[in-house]
Amino acid sequence: MTTLQETTALPTGTWSADTVHSSIGFAVRYTGTVNFKGEFGDFAASLERGRLEGVAQVASIEVDDESLAAHLQTPDFFDAERHPELRFRSETITRDGDRVRIDGELTIKGVTKPVVIEGAIHGPATDAFGIERVGLELSTVVNRHDFGVSWNVPLPTGEPALADDVTIAADLTLVRAES
Repeated sequence: MTTLQETTALPTGTWSADTVHSSIGFAVRYTGTVNFKGEFGDFAASLERGRLEGVAQVASIEVDDESLAAHLQTPDFFDAERHPELRFRSETITRDGDRVRIDGELTIKGVTKPVVIEGAIHGPATDAFGIERVGLELSTVVNRHDFGVSWNVPLPTGEPALADDVTIAADLTLVRAES
């Protein structure tokens, strides 16, 4: 049985991502028809003193094709050798029931820009094993060129193969740190 507490305040204390039950990924329109998606297998996130912070290791990017994963590591995209991490740090978090708005800074490829992330917050709740959890379902859309990710190739129509807008999504299960 799970107990749930309704609130408009943020959970207090220190919370860390349960990476088994969390994911951080991206999607970008490819050839104008479908979303190309990827995830980061190695990441961390925490919520403490009203701030959300997270980091993802570029080398851990997961896509369905190994050669595409390797290309995403190059300077054409994330430049993993020079910029091994993506980072996020919130400035403010506003909760209204189960909705949340997070203003912060995102760093990709060594470029830091302000972003607004929105989504849902669930909990806190206590799971069947007595562990307190908070769930965050978050997303934002960024222009990849703002972060120096500008590789593209023209389609036969002359249109670019990759769209400029990239959706970044995080589904985080945060667990309360033991006191």
